[in-house]
Amino acid sequence: MIGDRRTFEEWDKEIEEHNPLQFPGYEEKLAGLREKTGLSEAVLTGRIQIHGRDAVVGVCDTRFLMGSMGAVVGERITRAAERATSLGLPLILFTCSGGARMQEGIVSLMQMAKTSAALRRHSDAGLLYVTVLTDPTTGGVTASFAMLGDVILAEPGALIGFAGPRVIEQTTRQKLPEGFQRAEFLLEHGIIDGIVEREQLKDTLYRLICLHEGQKPQEEAKPAGARKAKKALKRAVSLSAWERVELSRASSRPTSLDYIHAIFPDFLELHGDRAFRDDGAIVGGIATLKGRPVTVIGQQKGRTVNDNLVRNFGMPDPEGYRKALRLMKQAEKFHRPVITFVDTPGASCGVGAEERGQGEAIARNLLEMAGLQVPVLAIVIGEGGSGGALALAVGNEVWMLENSTYSILSPEGFASILWKDSARAQEAAEQMRLTAEDLLELKIVEQVIPETEPADLIHLPELSRELERRIELFLEKYGNMSGPALAAQRYRRFRRL
Repeated sequence: MIGDRRTFEEWDKEIEEHNPLQFPGYEEKLAGLREKTGLSEAVLTGRIQIHGRDAVVGVCDTRFLMGSMGAVVGERITRAAERATSLGLPLILFTCSGGARMQEGIVSLMQMAKTSAALRRHSDAGLLYVTVLTDPTTGGVTASFAMLGDVILAEPGALIGFAGPRVIEQTTRQKLPEGFQRAEFLLEHGIIDGIVEREQLKDTLYRLICLHEGQKPQEEAKPAGARKAKKALKRAVSLSAWERVELSRASSRPTSLDYIHAIFPDFLELHGDRAFRDDGAIVGGIATLKGRPVTVIGQQKGRTVNDNLVRNFGMPDPEGYRKALRLMKQAEKFHRPVITFVDTPGASCGVGAEERGQGEAIARNLLEMAGLQVPVLAIVIGEGGSGGALALAVGNEVWMLENSTYSILSPEGFASILWKDSARAQEAAEQMRLTAEDLLELKIVEQVIPETEPADLIHLPELSRELERRIELFLEKYGNMSGPALAAQRYRRFRRL
């Protein structure tokens, strides 16, 4: 049960049923199902409260013609979306369906467009839409309202797909891989945001509603004085450019997720590019900072060999950049500031990355980030390598940790191209002016965050408190600017370089 007791108010129960094709026996079939199941149709819609928060909900039921979508199902979902829009409420749909209803033919097909159009209006109003995909979710339901959620969750093991596995096997005459079209398969391939056990759904939905409304589900207790920032952190001893390069690459250095969890304890990670894969080299999701909802995205390295294989050593593939862009556009819809953590030797290179459009994916991020109508802050926490780093760093401001680096490419690559000798990497590092101090002087970055000692997990709490303090000031500075003004300021920032 996802709703609070006795809070559900059912809507649109008495919509008149039709037999548009005059399909033989259809009306008798419907009457028999109503008597047998006690259901009036294959979806139930209405208003509900989840831990006291209002929402509009729809629940499909396979006991009624396999949850198939006919005109009444489409009408109920459309009306639910319209009322959610007029009331300014989030919409949550639990999908469970065999797809379009064959007995209603083309009229059933039209419900896909009708429900999608209503959901577009709900989206244009800046409201949250969550879908929960249960077993099975297939056919025309998958190809319409099920896959249009701002956040798409699924229950473990749920069968999810457009064409059913039996149809695919019969058509292609190929045996399908184990786990094909199950929720876990879709998560791996970047189609859904996460898998949630049924017992955890109520709390997860509550968290999502709260995060989108800018309120923490629970106040995090903080140690006394934790919010009082030190006046300044001590600067590390003077180091050469090459020594900074080595520190920026150190495996002991905190990763994006380390900073994210330290600064945003209510961070909720979302997954996937909705098209191909969930790239482990990019992490992202939603959180709050002092009650203000934010979208947080970071390039993620691993610490162990196995973790680095999953994370591809922090080098994103095209689907990673597309996941980041999806989350940034979602942030723009909900008027959330975007905070990115940059830490990559560069974008992934290889046949697969090129086949899937690595250059286009990076270029698209630069184009779209330039026009985002929300505040964007980029923080270089380790390596900032080439266009792979810039694809997350088109910000209103860009900051660097003191021992991070930001450059056109690696010193080894620089030396190899200019001098045909990668062994001259240390010399190249001095020529490239890639340290935080250099880039502050060149006005490439706005702030350098000092490190008392080279950043590591021991000093993470201290660094995170300082970053949190500065991020709060950034949000105060840019939080009241209009969308066009933010985009214009970002344009001027890069126009002068």
